Amino acid sequence: MKARTRLGAGLLALLLLGGCATGPHAHPQDPLEPLNRRVMRFNDGLDQAVVRPVAVAYRDTVPSPIRTGVNNFFGNLRDFWSFVNAVLQARPQQAAENFMRFNVNTFFGLGGVLDIATEMGIERTPLDMGQTLGRWGVPSGPYLVLPFFGPSSVRDGVGLVLDRQGDLIAQGVDHVPTRNSLYALRITDTRVVLLPATDMLDRVALDRYTFTRDAYLQRRAAQISGQPPEERYDLDE
Repeated sequence: MKARTRLGAGLLALLLLGGCATGPHAHPQDPLEPLNRRVMRFNDGLDQAVVRPVAVAYRDTVPSPIRTGVNNFFGNLRDFWSFVNAVLQARPQQAAENFMRFNVNTFFGLGGVLDIATEMGIERTPLDMGQTLGRWGVPSGPYLVLPFFGPSSVRDGVGLVLDRQGDLIAQGVDHVPTRNSLYALRITDTRVVLLPATDMLDRVALDRYTFTRDAYLQRRAAQISGQPPEERYDLDE
C-alpha cells in the first residue's frame, strides 16, 4: 500500500528549512525548552507504545476506501468549525467555501463520507480558534508542548479549549462510549495521515524537537497570515 501526503511533504520541507536556521542559542519563542523536551519525550513514549502501533495496524488492515471515507467524515466535521472561524476572521471567501463544503458533503456525500465538494472544486481552508485569535493580534506567547496534544503555544492552547465548543462530536454525541469511540477513531485517523512524515522525520532529523518546533512555528505564522501550506492528501493502494 502506498500513502502519499502533501501534508507530510510540506511538513518535512518546513522542518528542513527550520533545521538550517537553528543556531547554538536558545530560541526566543521557546523559553520553556527544558520542560517542553520532557513533555515531548512523554508524548513520544506514548506514541511509540500505543498510538503508532494502533495506527499502523489500522492502515495495514482496513481497506483504503474505508480509511478515506473515515478521513472524509472527520474532515467534514472540521469544515463546520472552519466556517465559523472564517466568519470570525472576516474571511468571506473561506467562510463561503467551508459552508458550501459542509453542506454539500453532509447532504450529498453520505454525511461527509464522500468528499463531493472537492470533486466540485470547492476548496477546504482549515481554520481554528488559535488562528482567529492570531488574526486579531493576540500574540502567540511562548512555544509549548502539551501532554497528549503536542506542539502548541499559549495562544493556541487557549484556542484549543475554545475549539472544543465547536467540536461536533463533543457537543453532539451524548452517549459516552460512542463519543469516546469516535475520539479514538479520529486520533487513529490523524496518526495514519502523519505516518509518512514522522517516519521520514525519524530518518533525517538530527534533533526532532528543534525540527518539530521550528516547523510548527513557521506553519502557524503562515496560516495566520492567510497563506497556509497544502494539507490535502490521498491514500492509495
